[in-house]
Amino acid sequence: MKGGKGMKGRTRGGAARASVAALAAGGLLIGGLLAGAGSAAAADVAASPRAPSAPCTGAQIVAVGAQRSSTGQVRITVTNKSSKQCVLQGFPTVAIAGQGSPGKNKPLNVSRQGTARAVQLPAGGKASAQLTFTPVLGEAEGSCASGADPTVAPSLVIGVAGARFQLAPDDGGDFALCGAGVRATAFR
Repeated sequence: MKGGKGMKGRTRGGAARASVAALAAGGLLIGGLLAGAGSAAAADVAASPRAPSAPCTGAQIVAVGAQRSSTGQVRITVTNKSSKQCVLQGFPTVAIAGQGSPGKNKPLNVSRQGTARAVQLPAGGKASAQLTFTPVLGEAEGSCASGADPTVAPSLVIGVAGARFQLAPDDGGDFALCGAGVRATAFR
């Protein structure tokens, strides 16, 4: 019986060593397969959410709205329409325009409010900026505090990520402002 127990113990120890050796060989085999996959494994790492993103381009971004939030304020929203994450940072440029080409516009002086920070935009992700115009005083045929006539336009041209987007207000009205300036927050 002693020999049997000893044999049994050696068999278990031998089986354990054999199992460890098989696992190590399997790990080497799997490691070799992954190393052979090379570019596929690298592509998975590049697609991970922690991979650094490239700056957003105008081809990736689409402007989806100009929503009035209060008198003289408009929130503009952009969406990453591509399948790749990108980084959006900075302030929009702003111009007023008619209903024709976005190229025929009158640029406004943009006073930047706050600090621009990098905004990670995943595929389908959105970012927005707040525009604040000097409000027009009075109703319908309003006036500017300076006594000048207000500027009225049916659309804005927003510059973002190297592209320009023509937006009408979401309520169907016109944009009315006094002066040639606008305050804008960075995209968030």
